[in-house]
Amino acid sequence: MSNALSAQATVPSISRVGLKRVEADGVSVFYREAGPVDAPVILLLHGYPSSSHMYRDLIPRLAAQYRVIAPDLPGFGFTTVPAGREYVYTFDGLAQTARAFVDALDLQRYALYVFDYGAPVGFRLALACPDRVSALVSQNGNAYEEGLGDAWDPIRRYWAEPSEANRNVIRDAVLTLEGTRWQYTHGVKNPDDVAPESYTLDQALLERPGNKDIQLDLFLDYASNVKMYPEFQAFFRDFKPPTLAIWGKHDPFFIPPGAEAYRRDNPNVTVEFLDTGHFALETHVDEIAAGIHRLMRSAQV
Repeated sequence: MSNALSAQATVPSISRVGLKRVEADGVSVFYREAGPVDAPVILLLHGYPSSSHMYRDLIPRLAAQYRVIAPDLPGFGFTTVPAGREYVYTFDGLAQTARAFVDALDLQRYALYVFDYGAPVGFRLALACPDRVSALVSQNGNAYEEGLGDAWDPIRRYWAEPSEANRNVIRDAVLTLEGTRWQYTHGVKNPDDVAPESYTLDQALLERPGNKDIQLDLFLDYASNVKMYPEFQAFFRDFKPPTLAIWGKHDPFFIPPGAEAYRRDNPNVTVEFLDTGHFALETHVDEIAAGIHRLMRSAQV
Protein backbone atom coordinates (compact mmCIF):
# COMPACT_ATOMS: atom_id res chain seq x y z
CA MET A 1 0.00 0.00 0.00
CA SER A 2 2.79 2.41 0.87
CA ASN A 3 4.46 1.77 -2.50
CA ALA A 4 1.18 2.50 -4.28
CA LEU A 5 0.75 5.76 -2.38
CA SER A 6 4.34 6.72 -3.15
CA ALA A 7 3.80 6.09 -6.85
CA GLN A 8 0.58 8.09 -6.76
CA ALA A 9 2.37 11.05 -5.20
CA THR A 10 4.78 11.27 -8.13
CA VAL A 11 2.06 11.66 -10.77
CA PRO A 12 2.43 15.18 -12.22
CA SER A 13 -0.42 17.60 -11.79
CA ILE A 14 -2.21 18.60 -15.00
CA SER A 15 -4.13 21.86 -15.06
CA ARG A 16 -7.86 21.49 -15.43
CA VAL A 17 -9.20 23.20 -18.55
CA GLY A 18 -12.32 25.24 -17.82
CA LEU A 19 -15.12 25.41 -20.39
CA LYS A 20 -16.75 28.84 -20.22
CA ARG A 21 -18.96 31.39 -21.95
CA VAL A 22 -19.04 35.15 -21.99
CA GLU A 23 -21.27 37.66 -23.80
CA ALA A 24 -19.25 39.82 -26.18
CA ASP A 25 -20.41 41.84 -29.18
CA GLY A 26 -23.90 40.40 -28.81
CA VAL A 27 -22.46 36.89 -29.16
CA SER A 28 -22.26 34.04 -26.63
CA VAL A 29 -18.56 33.20 -26.95
CA PHE A 30 -17.53 29.72 -25.86
CA TYR A 31 -13.93 29.46 -24.70
CA ARG A 32 -11.43 27.23 -22.94
CA GLU A 33 -9.24 28.55 -20.16
CA ALA A 34 -6.57 27.12 -17.89
CA GLY A 35 -3.74 28.34 -15.72
CA PRO A 36 -3.28 30.89 -12.93
CA VAL A 37 -5.45 33.96 -13.34
CA ASP A 38 -2.52 36.25 -12.47
CA ALA A 39 -0.07 34.62 -14.90
CA PRO A 40 0.96 36.09 -18.28
CA VAL A 41 -1.76 35.48 -20.85
CA ILE A 42 -1.49 33.48 -24.07
CA LEU A 43 -4.47 33.99 -26.40
CA LEU A 44 -4.97 31.14 -28.86
CA LEU A 45 -6.92 31.91 -32.06
CA HIS A 46 -7.98 28.92 -34.15
CA GLY A 47 -8.41 28.52 -37.89
CA TYR A 48 -10.75 26.99 -40.44
CA PRO A 49 -12.60 24.67 -40.05
CA SER A 50 -11.68 24.11 -36.42
CA SER A 51 -12.30 25.72 -33.03
CA SER A 52 -10.66 25.88 -29.61
CA HIS A 53 -10.83 22.08 -29.72
CA MET A 54 -7.65 22.13 -31.81
CA TYR A 55 -5.80 23.37 -28.71
CA ARG A 56 -7.00 20.55 -26.44
CA ASP A 57 -3.49 19.05 -26.12
CA LEU A 58 -1.52 22.31 -26.16
CA ILE A 59 -3.37 24.10 -23.36
CA PRO A 60 -2.34 21.69 -20.57
CA ARG A 61 1.29 21.93 -21.72
CA LEU A 62 1.27 25.71 -21.20
CA ALA A 63 -1.08 26.19 -18.28
CA ALA A 64 1.37 25.48 -15.46
CA GLN A 65 3.08 28.81 -16.20
CA TYR A 66 0.57 30.84 -18.20
CA ARG A 67 -3.08 31.78 -18.28
CA VAL A 68 -4.15 30.21 -21.55
CA ILE A 69 -7.39 31.30 -23.26
CA ALA A 70 -8.84 29.91 -26.49
CA PRO A 71 -12.18 31.22 -27.82
CA ASP A 72 -14.35 29.79 -30.59
CA LEU A 73 -14.88 32.44 -33.26
CA PRO A 74 -18.43 33.08 -34.53
CA GLY A 75 -19.41 30.41 -37.05
CA PHE A 76 -17.10 27.85 -35.44
CA GLY A 77 -17.15 25.47 -32.51
CA PHE A 78 -19.70 26.14 -29.79
CA THR A 79 -19.94 29.92 -29.92
CA THR A 80 -23.55 30.87 -30.64
CA VAL A 81 -24.84 33.93 -32.46
CA PRO A 82 -28.48 34.91 -31.83
CA ALA A 83 -30.53 35.15 -35.01
CA GLY A 84 -31.56 38.68 -34.06
CA ARG A 85 -27.91 39.74 -34.02
CA GLU A 86 -27.91 39.65 -37.87
CA TYR A 87 -24.21 38.89 -37.75
CA VAL A 88 -22.15 39.63 -40.86
CA TYR A 89 -19.51 36.95 -41.32
CA THR A 90 -16.43 38.82 -42.46
CA PHE A 91 -12.94 38.93 -41.01
CA ASP A 92 -13.60 42.47 -39.81
CA GLY A 93 -16.66 41.07 -38.03
CA LEU A 94 -14.71 38.19 -36.45
CA ALA A 95 -12.03 40.62 -35.28
CA GLN A 96 -14.64 42.96 -33.80
CA THR A 97 -16.03 40.06 -31.76
CA ALA A 98 -12.54 38.94 -30.75
CA ARG A 99 -11.75 42.45 -29.53
CA ALA A 100 -15.01 42.56 -27.56
CA PHE A 101 -14.06 39.17 -26.10
CA VAL A 102 -10.65 40.28 -24.84
CA ASP A 103 -12.24 43.44 -23.43
CA ALA A 104 -14.94 41.39 -21.68
CA LEU A 105 -12.18 39.38 -19.99
CA ASP A 106 -10.15 42.56 -19.36
CA LEU A 107 -7.05 41.16 -21.09
CA GLN A 108 -4.71 44.12 -21.13
CA ARG A 109 -1.66 42.24 -22.38
CA TYR A 110 -1.24 38.89 -24.06
CA ALA A 111 0.92 36.78 -26.31
CA LEU A 112 -0.92 35.88 -29.51
CA TYR A 113 -0.88 32.37 -30.97
CA VAL A 114 -2.42 32.56 -34.44
CA PHE A 115 -3.18 29.78 -36.89
CA ASP A 116 -4.80 29.95 -40.34
CA TYR A 117 -7.90 32.22 -40.01
CA GLY A 118 -6.73 33.17 -36.53
CA ALA A 119 -3.87 35.11 -38.12
CA PRO A 120 -5.88 37.85 -39.89
CA VAL A 121 -8.19 38.03 -36.87
CA GLY A 122 -5.28 38.32 -34.44
CA PHE A 123 -3.38 40.78 -36.62
CA ARG A 124 -6.43 43.02 -36.74
CA LEU A 125 -6.43 42.89 -32.92
CA ALA A 126 -2.76 43.83 -32.97
CA LEU A 127 -3.39 46.80 -35.28
CA ALA A 128 -6.19 48.04 -33.01
CA CYS A 129 -4.26 47.59 -29.74
CA PRO A 130 -0.58 47.06 -30.56
CA ASP A 131 0.66 47.70 -27.02
CA ARG A 132 -1.28 44.70 -25.77
CA VAL A 133 0.79 42.20 -27.76
CA SER A 134 3.69 40.86 -25.70
CA ALA A 135 4.80 38.15 -28.17
CA LEU A 136 3.59 36.38 -31.28
CA VAL A 137 3.43 32.74 -32.32
CA SER A 138 2.41 32.17 -35.92
CA GLN A 139 1.73 28.50 -36.60
CA ASN A 140 0.95 28.40 -40.30
CA GLY A 141 -0.61 31.82 -39.88
CA ASN A 142 0.09 33.78 -43.01
CA ALA A 143 0.70 37.49 -43.61
CA TYR A 144 2.60 37.45 -46.92
CA GLU A 145 1.44 36.78 -50.49
CA GLU A 146 4.37 34.44 -51.11
CA GLY A 147 2.94 32.25 -48.35
CA LEU A 148 -0.20 31.44 -50.35
CA GLY A 149 0.14 28.01 -51.95
CA ASP A 150 -1.44 26.59 -55.10
CA ALA A 151 -4.28 25.12 -53.00
CA TRP A 152 -5.73 28.65 -53.02
CA ASP A 153 -6.27 28.60 -56.80
CA PRO A 154 -10.00 27.65 -56.72
CA ILE A 155 -10.58 30.29 -54.07
CA ARG A 156 -8.67 32.89 -56.10
CA ARG A 157 -11.05 32.16 -58.99
CA TYR A 158 -13.94 32.66 -56.58
CA TRP A 159 -12.48 36.03 -55.56
CA ALA A 160 -12.12 37.07 -59.20
CA GLU A 161 -15.61 35.89 -60.14
CA PRO A 162 -17.89 35.29 -57.13
CA SER A 163 -20.46 33.43 -59.19
CA GLU A 164 -22.76 30.72 -57.90
CA ALA A 165 -20.85 28.23 -60.05
CA ASN A 166 -17.51 29.09 -58.45
CA ARG A 167 -19.14 29.11 -55.02
CA ASN A 168 -20.43 25.60 -55.64
CA VAL A 169 -16.99 24.40 -56.71
CA ILE A 170 -15.71 25.35 -53.25
CA ARG A 171 -18.77 23.87 -51.57
CA ASP A 172 -18.37 20.51 -53.32
CA ALA A 173 -14.58 20.22 -53.07
CA VAL A 174 -13.83 21.68 -49.65
CA LEU A 175 -16.89 21.57 -47.39
CA THR A 176 -17.07 17.79 -47.22
CA LEU A 177 -15.76 15.20 -44.79
CA GLU A 178 -13.15 14.13 -47.32
CA GLY A 179 -12.08 17.75 -47.83
CA THR A 180 -11.85 18.36 -44.09
CA ARG A 181 -9.94 15.11 -43.47
CA TRP A 182 -7.52 16.03 -46.27
CA GLN A 183 -6.69 19.34 -44.59
CA TYR A 184 -5.73 17.44 -41.44
CA THR A 185 -3.82 14.58 -43.03
CA HIS A 186 -2.14 16.02 -46.14
CA GLY A 187 1.60 16.13 -45.61
CA VAL A 188 1.50 14.00 -42.46
CA LYS A 189 3.96 11.12 -42.52
CA ASN A 190 1.47 8.74 -40.91
CA PRO A 191 -2.12 9.99 -41.38
CA ASP A 192 -3.30 7.55 -38.70
CA ASP A 193 -1.47 9.74 -36.16
CA VAL A 194 -4.20 12.36 -36.60
CA ALA A 195 -7.01 11.80 -34.11
CA PRO A 196 -10.19 11.16 -36.13
CA GLU A 197 -12.34 13.13 -33.68
CA SER A 198 -10.57 16.30 -34.89
CA TYR A 199 -11.84 16.38 -38.46
CA THR A 200 -15.02 14.47 -37.59
CA LEU A 201 -16.08 17.13 -35.06
CA ASP A 202 -15.20 19.92 -37.47
CA GLN A 203 -17.32 18.36 -40.19
CA ALA A 204 -20.26 17.73 -37.87
CA LEU A 205 -20.28 21.42 -36.99
CA LEU A 206 -19.93 22.42 -40.66
CA GLU A 207 -23.08 20.41 -41.36
CA ARG A 208 -25.25 22.60 -39.13
CA PRO A 209 -27.97 24.44 -41.07
CA GLY A 210 -26.57 27.55 -42.71
CA ASN A 211 -22.98 26.97 -41.65
CA LYS A 212 -21.61 26.09 -45.07
CA ASP A 213 -22.85 29.40 -46.44
CA ILE A 214 -21.11 31.15 -43.55
CA GLN A 215 -17.87 29.43 -44.53
CA LEU A 216 -18.31 30.30 -48.20
CA ASP A 217 -18.82 33.94 -47.24
CA LEU A 218 -15.57 33.83 -45.27
CA PHE A 219 -13.69 32.18 -48.15
CA LEU A 220 -14.81 35.06 -50.34
CA ASP A 221 -13.86 37.66 -47.75
CA TYR A 222 -10.38 36.21 -47.26
CA ALA A 223 -9.38 38.46 -50.15
CA SER A 224 -9.73 41.36 -47.69
CA ASN A 225 -6.93 39.85 -45.63
CA VAL A 226 -4.56 39.76 -48.58
CA LYS A 227 -5.23 43.48 -49.10
CA MET A 228 -4.34 44.06 -45.45
CA TYR A 229 -1.07 42.12 -45.55
CA PRO A 230 0.95 45.37 -45.95
CA GLU A 231 -0.70 46.76 -42.80
CA PHE A 232 0.10 43.60 -40.86
CA GLN A 233 3.70 43.78 -42.08
CA ALA A 234 3.93 47.42 -40.97
CA PHE A 235 2.90 46.29 -37.47
CA PHE A 236 5.74 43.75 -37.46
CA ARG A 237 8.23 46.44 -38.54
CA ASP A 238 7.02 49.12 -36.17
CA PHE A 239 6.56 47.07 -33.00
CA LYS A 240 8.92 44.11 -33.58
CA PRO A 241 7.19 41.69 -31.18
CA PRO A 242 9.28 38.64 -30.23
CA THR A 243 7.95 36.13 -32.74
CA LEU A 244 8.06 32.40 -33.39
CA ALA A 245 6.98 31.37 -36.89
CA ILE A 246 6.59 27.61 -36.53
CA TRP A 247 5.30 25.90 -39.63
CA GLY A 248 4.15 22.50 -40.81
CA LYS A 249 6.33 22.56 -43.91
CA HIS A 250 4.01 20.38 -46.02
CA ASP A 251 1.03 22.71 -45.65
CA PRO A 252 -0.50 23.12 -49.13
CA PHE A 253 -2.30 26.34 -48.18
CA PHE A 254 0.33 28.36 -46.32
CA ILE A 255 3.71 27.34 -47.67
CA PRO A 256 7.17 27.79 -46.10
CA PRO A 257 8.06 31.10 -47.82
CA GLY A 258 5.28 32.66 -45.73
CA ALA A 259 7.16 31.71 -42.58
CA GLU A 260 10.53 32.92 -43.88
CA ALA A 261 8.99 36.27 -44.88
CA TYR A 262 8.44 37.25 -41.25
CA ARG A 263 12.20 37.77 -40.97
CA ARG A 264 12.03 40.49 -43.59
CA ASP A 265 10.09 42.86 -41.34
CA ASN A 266 11.15 41.90 -37.84
CA PRO A 267 14.64 41.01 -36.56
CA ASN A 268 13.08 39.37 -33.49
CA VAL A 269 11.76 36.36 -35.41
CA THR A 270 12.67 32.70 -35.05
CA VAL A 271 11.54 30.39 -37.85
CA GLU A 272 11.13 26.65 -37.32
CA PHE A 273 9.81 24.00 -39.71
CA LEU A 274 8.13 20.77 -38.71
CA ASP A 275 7.82 17.61 -40.80
CA THR A 276 4.04 17.72 -40.96
CA GLY A 277 1.10 19.47 -42.58
CA HIS A 278 -1.37 22.29 -41.92
CA PHE A 279 -2.68 21.12 -38.53
CA ALA A 280 0.77 20.73 -37.00
CA LEU A 281 -0.55 20.46 -33.44
CA GLU A 282 -2.09 17.09 -34.27
CA THR A 283 1.35 15.52 -34.69
CA HIS A 284 3.90 17.92 -33.14
CA VAL A 285 2.28 19.41 -30.04
CA ASP A 286 5.34 18.79 -27.85
CA GLU A 287 7.68 20.56 -30.26
CA ILE A 288 5.31 23.52 -30.57
CA ALA A 289 4.82 23.77 -26.80
CA ALA A 290 8.59 23.73 -26.28
CA GLY A 291 9.00 26.49 -28.86
CA ILE A 292 6.38 28.61 -27.09
CA HIS A 293 8.11 28.18 -23.74
CA ARG A 294 11.43 29.25 -25.29
CA LEU A 295 9.81 32.29 -26.87
CA MET A 296 8.08 33.36 -23.67
CA ARG A 297 11.31 33.01 -21.67
CA SER A 298 13.36 34.95 -24.23
CA ALA A 299 10.70 37.66 -24.40
CA GLN A 300 10.66 37.79 -20.59
CA VAL A 301 6.88 37.57 -20.63
